Amino acid sequence: MNGVSERTASGRHGTANRSDVTAGLCFAFLAVICALALGPSMAPYDAMGANLTIGLGPPTESHWLGTDALGRDILSRVIVGARAALLGPLIVTLVSMVFGNALGLIAGCRGGWVDSVVMRWVDLMLALPGLLVAVVVIGALGGGYWVAVAVLGVLLVPFDARVIRGAALEQIPRPYVEAARTLGVPWWRLTLFHVWPNVSAVTVANSFLAFAMALVSLSGLSFLGFGADAGQPDWGLMIAENRTNLFENPASVVAPGCLLILTATCVNLLGDWVYQRLSERGLSR
Repeated sequence: MNGVSERTASGRHGTANRSDVTAGLCFAFLAVICALALGPSMAPYDAMGANLTIGLGPPTESHWLGTDALGRDILSRVIVGARAALLGPLIVTLVSMVFGNALGLIAGCRGGWVDSVVMRWVDLMLALPGLLVAVVVIGALGGGYWVAVAVLGVLLVPFDARVIRGAALEQIPRPYVEAARTLGVPWWRLTLFHVWPNVSAVTVANSFLAFAMALVSLSGLSFLGFGADAGQPDWGLMIAENRTNLFENPASVVAPGCLLILTATCVNLLGDWVYQRLSERGLSR
């Protein structure tokens, strides 16, 4: 039995170590992307500057990722595009987290008709085809990157609200909630200072997931022409603009596409790691 216990503990320790290594690699990659987003001056060329004398070209010593049809340096556009790739999803995540957490906690802790009203609205919003609604609304409002950010922020609120409500409902039957109610603690104080800290692990993990969803969705809208304005250094828009140049300069499509995939994957993996650590800390506490 002792041997089995030791092997089980060793297996868990090995899994934890692999998880920590993966999280470290993801954190390092995201740190590089954040550095690029905070310092677009690192771009070797003007990301918006066209040079028709060069035109479309493959990678060279002076242009490591080649140039597009207008002679713009792909590496510079990828570096500058990191800001739009992170800033928009971050705002969408904050909006959906604040309003989604508020609605989910109120619905889960208040119950009754408040819960019914909030959840029927959530069910209605989740029943709508999100991407189609975003395309229609953004098109009707004239398009633009910030319009897309605002629309996605609203569309992700029901997703957060449902998840947080479920986590809050799990806390309601627990002894500390009953004790607080017995002592006459107001529902808002119970929700804010007692229930919410105990669902914070779910909140954080869900925020990472929302960020990855917003990143992919915003890039998809830019690819379809409903996000960033034409010519702007945006990863999704770069894929759309250079898709016809795939055979002449594959890096013009592969570079922004790989960055999108790697960034979204690293955010999801890091969210799982943070959730695991917060959950373990909550259990030990």
